Amino acid sequence: MAVRTSEAEWKGDLRGGEGMMKFGGGAFQGRYSYSSRFEEGPGTNPEELIAAAHAGCFSMAFAAQLSEAGFTPARVQTTAKVHLGKVADAFAITRIDLFTEAEVPNIPEGRFREIAEAAKAGCPVSKALASVPITLDAKLV
Repeated sequence: MAVRTSEAEWKGDLRGGEGMMKFGGGAFQGRYSYSSRFEEGPGTNPEELIAAAHAGCFSMAFAAQLSEAGFTPARVQTTAKVHLGKVADAFAITRIDLFTEAEVPNIPEGRFREIAEAAKAGCPVSKALASVPITLDAKLV
């Protein structure tokens, strides 16, 4: 199976330092800092990258499961919101909210929701994040 690689480098102390993260395939490279992670400063952060990975994984898993069930999705668009908060004396990812909107001709609403929940549970990123509560708001358009 495939092995995917990314890397990060950090220079300096936590509050004053800065770092760079990049995907192994070269599609993304971005700066991150204390401010971009724990405040609203410019740059990216690990949680934003987890959100992108989860949105992409869920969208593909949902499309695959819809197709396997005999429904061809015209479009699946997903937003993931990763919540970072203080738990006891450390930071943790406390919740992930998935919001998806899909155009799927001729699918009954109940079947749509059933397949969406199965995709949420079956997506590899959801499985990797199994210790984190994951919510799903799925809309059929």
